[in-house]
Amino acid sequence: MSARRIYLDHSATTPLEPKVLEAMMPFLTDKFGNPNSIHSFGQEALTGVDEARQILADFLNCQTSEIVFTSGATEANNLAIRGLIKALKKRRGDDYKMHIITSSIEHPAILEPCRELERQGIEVTYLPVDRKGIIKMGALEKSIKDNTVLVSIMYVNNEVGSVQPIRKIGKLIKKINEKRDREWRNTRVSERGQRPEPIYFHTDAVQAVNFFNCDVAWNYIDMLSLSGHKIYGPKGIGALYVREGVPIYPIELGGHQERNRRSGTLNVPGIVGLGAAIKLLGKRRDKGNITTKQEKYNKKISCLRDRLVKGILANIPQAKLNTDLNDSTPAHANFIFPGVEGESVLLLLDLEGIAVSTGSACASSNLEASHVLLAMGIKKEIAHSSIRFTLGRHTTSVQIDKVIRVLPPIIKKLRNISTEWNE
Repeated sequence: MSARRIYLDHSATTPLEPKVLEAMMPFLTDKFGNPNSIHSFGQEALTGVDEARQILADFLNCQTSEIVFTSGATEANNLAIRGLIKALKKRRGDDYKMHIITSSIEHPAILEPCRELERQGIEVTYLPVDRKGIIKMGALEKSIKDNTVLVSIMYVNNEVGSVQPIRKIGKLIKKINEKRDREWRNTRVSERGQRPEPIYFHTDAVQAVNFFNCDVAWNYIDMLSLSGHKIYGPKGIGALYVREGVPIYPIELGGHQERNRRSGTLNVPGIVGLGAAIKLLGKRRDKGNITTKQEKYNKKISCLRDRLVKGILANIPQAKLNTDLNDSTPAHANFIFPGVEGESVLLLLDLEGIAVSTGSACASSNLEASHVLLAMGIKKEIAHSSIRFTLGRHTTSVQIDKVIRVLPPIIKKLRNISTEWNE
């Protein structure tokens, strides 16, 4: 990355760490075999895959057999949601009525599969969020029905950085599942009918892996999605943790890789790179738990983020922070600058060598107002004025100070030519 350019869009993607590229290179050159081949070339590749799978299993505190490699988090999310529903239909029959709960601020990789399932007759509840972008536990509990089979709530929102109470959700679902099963067991055999399906808990943890505890046992998680390019690894690789016993039917056919859960020749260099990226994170974790080293890292990023926030709020009149600093990642700062279009701010910052975004990178070509900000109660007419800053491992105070210096004149210039602002 050029020293002159400042990258503050780490939620969109992160730069590839040199140590990750170093780990990948042998599998891009000499160790090019197909891991399903039984000759030495294939076994070399399989060794790389197995080592990466073990690294992920150690990080998530699960078994290696519970890791499914995918092309990224979008595929992992689709496999978790569509694969589960497909498996339950096969097990219970097409007439089995099912209910899914998710939130109104999920990534499109969750929302769109849910909407597709709605068109197929599956009932979906979209939980609202408060002004911090966080769901209410009471609302979740009230939404659970006898036929609820899946709760999918993202760990961290990609636009504003809000952190959901994942462990509390997992514990609630565990408690309800135990109650369901206990009541079924206590019913007379002649009256009890088929054993009730448990509620499965999935979380999209793409934005959480860098900062928070992703121990699936401690958080009572049944399925977890993650992505390589959000954690300084390569693009085109991700993983889905699937707890043993969770029914998953493949959504792609044509092969029997990943224990018949995901077809396709494994992306060996990508998998090795994902393992290397997780290994670097693992040095700040202990079985997924936050260590002092991780706390120091989070503190370093949050100090820079808070410096940015303080500088912007002090120097730009009417700037509004959408990110709650107490309930978010240390890296996110989402602002609204009334009187300007977010796209215009983004372009002028880019001319200054500063990269930011107006929201999710996956929706960057979509001119609609952010569904996340709308769900948080922000009016549509000002939601277009949002800019997301997301800091990363290599962000410096010098870079932050440049943003604080460059941004106010940009906002002033755009407001001066804004008809609405000057009316």
